[in-house]
Formats: sequence, C-alpha cells, structure tokens
Amino acid sequence: MNLTVPPKTFHLILIKPSHYDDEGYVIQWIRSSIPSNTMAAIYGLAMDCAERQILGNDVHVTITALDETNTRIKPRELVDMVQRDGGHTLIAMVGVQTNQFPRAMDLARQFRQSELPVCIGGFHVSGCLAMLPIIPSDLQEAMDDGISLFAGEVEGHVDRLLQDAYSGKLQSLYNVMKDPPGLEGQPVPYLPAHLVHRMSGARTSFDAGRGCPFLCSFCTIINVQGRKSRFRSADDIEQLVRTNVAQGIHKFFVTDDNFARNQAWEPILDRLIHLREDEGIQFKITIQVDTMCHKIPRFIDKSGRAGVDRVFIGMESINPDSLEGSRKHQNKITEYRSMLQAWHNVGALTLAGLILGFPTDTPESITRDIQIIQKELPIDLLYFFILTPLPGSQDHKELYEQGVAMATDMNTYDSVHVTMPHARMSEQELLAAYHQAWDTYYTPEHVETVIRRAQAWQFSMNKVKWMMLSFYAAAKVEGVHPMDSGIFRRKYRRDRRGGVPQENLLLFYARYGWEIVTKHLRYVRLYVMFHRAYRRVMNGVTAGTVDIAMQPVKVEELETLELFTATSAAQIVVEKLKNKTRTYSTAVPIQ
Repeated sequence: MNLTVPPKTFHLILIKPSHYDDEGYVIQWIRSSIPSNTMAAIYGLAMDCAERQILGNDVHVTITALDETNTRIKPRELVDMVQRDGGHTLIAMVGVQTNQFPRAMDLARQFRQSELPVCIGGFHVSGCLAMLPIIPSDLQEAMDDGISLFAGEVEGHVDRLLQDAYSGKLQSLYNVMKDPPGLEGQPVPYLPAHLVHRMSGARTSFDAGRGCPFLCSFCTIINVQGRKSRFRSADDIEQLVRTNVAQGIHKFFVTDDNFARNQAWEPILDRLIHLREDEGIQFKITIQVDTMCHKIPRFIDKSGRAGVDRVFIGMESINPDSLEGSRKHQNKITEYRSMLQAWHNVGALTLAGLILGFPTDTPESITRDIQIIQKELPIDLLYFFILTPLPGSQDHKELYEQGVAMATDMNTYDSVHVTMPHARMSEQELLAAYHQAWDTYYTPEHVETVIRRAQAWQFSMNKVKWMMLSFYAAAKVEGVHPMDSGIFRRKYRRDRRGGVPQENLLLFYARYGWEIVTKHLRYVRLYVMFHRAYRRVMNGVTAGTVDIAMQPVKVEELETLELFTATSAAQIVVEKLKNKTRTYSTAVPIQ
C-alpha cells in the first residue's frame, strides 16, 4: 500500500502593528493611508523562501499578512489556526516604529501565552541598538518575556530566521546592523491585491534604495540604514511594476527617504519612462526628495515623465537657524520656490512637512513662518510634526547622554505629542502651537489660494480640495497625524492597551456612536467650507489675483520678501549668497 505523508504546515504571520490613541484604543480604519513597505519587502522575501523550500520539501510555508491600521488582529483565532495545523509558526511584528512598540508588545504577549514564537523588528529595535550604549528597558523586557528581537535589515537572514523558528531555536536577539545587504537582485517587495485594496487609493509601496548622505539630527534613517546609497536595479523595479500592474495595482509609493540621492535614480526613471511612453503601461508614483533636487540635471523632468504626480519634500523649516541646528545643511531657503515651481511644471503636487519645536521656535514665530509660506511658497499641502527625539536619532542620543528627561511612554513618540522639554515653550504651549498651526494654514482663504494655483497649473482642483480636506480633518477631527489617518475610524472595546480597564459595554458603544455622529457633522461642516472655496475659484471670483508664489523668481526679491528678511538668520543667508555671487562674477573674466 502506498501511503502519502501529508505535508507539514509552517505559518509565517506578518503583523504590522498600529498604536494607541490617548484613551488606549488601537488606531484603526476601514481604509488606511500609508502602505507598509517593510511588510511588502518581507512578504516578497518570504515568497522566495517558500518557493525554495528552505524548510524542506515536506513543509508547506503559508504566509499571512495583517496590517493593523486597517485589519483587526485576533490573536486567539490566529493561535487556533496555527495549533490546528501542527503548531509550527513565526509571528513576526514587522516595521515596528517607536510609537508602535507598546502595541507590538501587547500583541506579542498574547501569542507568548500560547508559547508561540514571536519576533519584533523595525526602526525602534534597530535605532536603540544602533545609538545607545546599553539595551533599553523596554527591549530587555521583551527578551525577558521570551520575545525575540531583530535589529537591522532582514535581506539575507530570512532563511535562518525561519529555520530557527521551525526548529524551536529562535534566538533572543538577532543583531545584523553591521551587515547591510545589497538590494540589487533581491526578491522585490510585493503584497497581494486584496491587501493593497485596504489602502485608500489602492497604493502599494517599494523601496528603490536605502541610505541617505545627509546628517539631519532628528533622522533615524542614516543610523539604521546608513548613509551609503544601496539600490535595486532597473530590472528589479520593472519586475515589481509589471507584477503589480498585472494584478490591477497602478499606484506606487517609493519609500526611499530621499529618492533624489539614490545613485540609480536615472536608470530607474529611464526604465519607468520606457514602460509608460513606449509600452503604454499607466501608473502613478509618489516619491520623497530633498529641497535641492532641482539642481540635479534631468531629475525633475524625468520624474514627471516617469509618472511622479506627488512629491513629499523634506523642507522642515524656513528658519536657517533651525536648519543649521538640526544639521540639515542641505536646505537653502533661497532655493525653495524654484524647486517647488519646477515640480509643478511637470505636473506633480507638492507636500511639505514643517517641524515645530526647534529651540528658536515660539508660538509667534511658528505662526509667522506659516503665513510667510502661504504668501511666498507654492506648497500645495503642508503638514506639521512636533520635533521628536526618536530612538535611533542623534537628537535622542545626545539628550540621553546629557541626562535630559524625555517621555518614557513610547506610544507618544508619534510627532503629535511633546516628548522632550523646550527652551522657550512649555509642553502645553508647544502642543497648542501645533494645533494652531493647522488652523493657520488651512484657512478658507488659503484653501482657495491653493485651489486657484491648481487651476493655473492645470491640476485637478477637486482632487486638491479633497486632499486638503483630508489632511486638515485628520488633525482637527480625528486628532491624528494625516500620515496616521484613514477612512472611517474603527474601535473595538476589547482592543485596548494593556493595563487600561475595559469600558462598560453600553457606555462604550454609546460613546462610540456619539463620536461617529459628531465627527461626521464636523466633516460636513469642513466640506462645506472647502467646497465653497472651490466654487469661488470655479466661478472666477478672485481671478487675476496677484500671487507672489506663482511669479518667476527674481533677484530683487532677496530684499523684499519676508522669507529672506523676517529673521536675522535669513538676512545672513541672503548676504552670503550675494557675496558668493559677487565673488563668482568678479572671478569670471569678461569676454
């Protein structure tokens, strides 16, 4: 008799945890806004492992991916699934940022109660081990609870990780920080379409490269991924795009912290241009760049042809003192408008971040800077962060070494809470300035201005209206950062932070129901305000209004615009530019 032995099953469960709101409830949406590149990268690597049968030809590897920002995590059901299939598994908490670490720990403990192996990786673990002299208490607590930690980039180490989990020999710490992988030829990031469609706009993500050459003191990228550019090949990117287009995905978010400094940017863009212009494959791309990217020959023009229609720009501040203090030496305020106009000329919307809480900031200076931006810089969407000393950044390391008291609750390290003392503002004043910043920028008058600019650049005015509304409403209605938001907030009574008691059933649903009603009334009110601005532009009410931000850059503006005259630091920058220009003019002989 020929008896066939059924294959064993190994469950790889990838979980991208969310984090908690101020009441201890998980922040979750029906559709979330930002896709997880880490999950896509590990999913692609895991598929490769399964195809190569790295656990043996008698073991079937099943991959389950769950993004908690749009999917409820039910540990008991996952435990039952694993145990029903023999108990072989690895629960991997992927891409865990500092503010997500407490939630990752709460989930991990539930799996550990059933003695399932759990590993937590991501920027919090990697950043702490990269920059701190000792293992911090929260990481040590995880290992004491039998939770494995992974520091560094996982390419080249997935086989070992899965094999250790399968054999029951998972180590307490995997530290591969000193072994950054090459990316060319690696299995490319991938998520099935049904997971991508849980994102608003059905946008997936991939990293074309890693590493950034700059030294921004608040950044964790350079200390976790390094300053050397490592990149995927044009062939890799083509494979990735074709695979996703084949499953109906046509929008991509390139998660490189600064795609302009990816050394392979040109062959990658050339390949994307070929796919669009020669083969007629349609797709749109969002990228992140620095403020001097327009100085790179051909970069912006080729980005537009390659399908880039949204650009996140690391502007951070218009105050040269703040830029210098944070070691963001590459930002030149005299170049901002030229750069922004160059992106608009190729059909890309500009989204810029402003960090609040630099040592020289005050409530008054923050308001002044935002009003200058409104008048003099053609930014479409502006969003705000509170300066946060993230573990893994130089800022955090220096404060740690100086013994400065920082927030001990990692859940608050989300850029909308104050986590360190400020020289000129109390915690309450800085928090108030942050909330006031949104009201200062997103006034009905400025919403109308931005929509009018969209009309001049032949952008979709309706899309700009909705994007501005979604950003403002995230901060003012939902109380979260736009990058942390989504469509329709979901809450579950039992999904609450460990140590916070569950609410009474009737009380919880009564409050939740009332919250839904009142929030949607506020949404309607904001929509009316934004749509009224849209209608004013459509009806030409303010047609012909002079908009400085739309005008060609002129040398004489260095003496007149507030961007260059409002602070002594800005005046010094302008004077240095003039001296440099005079020196150059003198050095060049007249023909």
